Amino acid sequence: MSESGDDRAAERAYQRRFRDKGNKRDDWAVDTFREVFAHLEDPARVDRLLFELGRYYNALTNAPIVDLGTRRRVADCLARGAVEEARSILESCLQHYRGGIDDGLGDVGPDAR
Repeated sequence: MSESGDDRAAERAYQRRFRDKGNKRDDWAVDTFREVFAHLEDPARVDRLLFELGRYYNALTNAPIVDLGTRRRVADCLARGAVEEARSILESCLQHYRGGIDDGLGDVGPDAR
């Protein structure tokens, strides 16, 4: 029994790291945010990750994914031990990046397991 064209296309999409016939996307920036949330106890690592996010463009906002001001606010919060405040800033930034759409990536923040 041969596969239909849709099945072959879905398999090719999966091989390109897309799931569910291309309706959902793997997103480097979201993966990086996941890493940020997982390492808030390491300010230097978070700063490097936010620097990387700042190098990439968010087409929805016509700005970097994480702007310099946000990066500095998060670094300041982490330096003074205000982890929850930093987390709140990052969650807001992530939601702004995702544009309020269901991109199929599920929860990303600190409560995602």
